[in-house]
Amino acid sequence: MIQVATKTASRKASANSKPKSQAKSTPPPAPSRAEQARAAAESAVDVPVGAVLEASDRVAELVEPFAGRSAAGKQLRSYGTQLRRTVKRSERRGATARRKATTEARKTRKRVEREARKRQQHVRNALDEQTSRAQGLVDQLRP
Repeated sequence: MIQVATKTASRKASANSKPKSQAKSTPPPAPSRAEQARAAAESAVDVPVGAVLEASDRVAELVEPFAGRSAAGKQLRSYGTQLRRTVKRSERRGATARRKATTEARKTRKRVEREARKRQQHVRNALDEQTSRAQGLVDQLRP
């Protein structure tokens, strides 16, 4: 119901407005060559100036913590603490990865050794069986 009322209101508003052809009586005048040249020159100057100002702001942000001797010491200690934390975190992650890899290698080695022993036993049993059969045949052929 609300949508119907909104559509009706927009129809009334459009009925009261001027047609598009009457709303734009004349197009805006095209900028002259001098104005275009001035705008291009301003843009050519504004871009490098803006880049220099941006670089200046970033350098100021980097230098600000080191403005005073005590502030510089505090900032350096903070960087040292962050670095130690990062190194410790990396060391823990490396140790965890090494332990996992070692455990996985041990499991794999044990599994392969177990399979090899099973196959070896299977071959021994087959060999013993074949030897017994051969011996039985030889015994049958002897008078």
